[in-house]
Amino acid sequence: KNIDEATNSPLAQQLFYLPFVKTVYISGNFIAIEKFSIVEWEDVKEAVADQIEAFVANGGIIIVPSESKTKIQPITVYGETTPNPSALKFVVNKMLTKTTVEFKNIDEAAASPLAQELFKFPYVKEIFIDENYISVTKYAVSEWQEITLELRTFIKQFIENGGTVLDESLIVAHKELENTKTENFDNLDVTSQQIINILEEYVKPAVQADGGNIAFESYDEATKTAKVILQGACSGCPSSTFTLKSGIENMLKSMLNDDAITVEAVNA
Repeated sequence: KNIDEATNSPLAQQLFYLPFVKTVYISGNFIAIEKFSIVEWEDVKEAVADQIEAFVANGGIIIVPSESKTKIQPITVYGETTPNPSALKFVVNKMLTKTTVEFKNIDEAAASPLAQELFKFPYVKEIFIDENYISVTKYAVSEWQEITLELRTFIKQFIENGGTVLDESLIVAHKELENTKTENFDNLDVTSQQIINILEEYVKPAVQADGGNIAFESYDEATKTAKVILQGACSGCPSSTFTLKSGIENMLKSMLNDDAITVEAVNA
């Protein structure tokens, strides 16, 4: 409609310098021009045709191809409370990763551009990413009602704009560690294997629903103590001790038929 709209067409820009050109339309193998009434086509059409022919003959660009832009994929992100008042779970309506990762600080977050950006918020203390959610643990200096919208909006826009949540190539060491644990399973004692199976089948799904994770660390047959690692929202949660003793410990005692079993979190 005007020269300002013709930034991707050098030919159209040149035609708009003609005082009678009102609109330029380019399609297929033709150029249509709408003129103002100040002239008659009989008086100018040959001159316009010659100008277009000379422009093309001299290698002029008719249309500059538009750069292909990454199409924004709309997603939904919502905040979900966890038993830990310092942690909030941001759930995304798409799978983010099949690898569970936890970052205590920005130096540990090289594999996650999203986590690196989140750590730039002064109130972000720790980040845990699993499947379709990100658990953020905050410092006590801020209240959730003050920062939830900012975090949710940032996470939503970051993912919609094609940002990388996790670079799988940079977490090879983590995967190798997981594979080693799987290979070592057969070398464990029967009780340890039973504890791992119970944690995986009965405990982990509930813990993940609360924005965290639990991992088997060791079992001491002499003291009958099972040690576990708490991650995400479960790490540092005030109710984690209650969960360990009244929930997981009682479950192991009942399912393994041994009232002497105790459970400890190595990072509680």
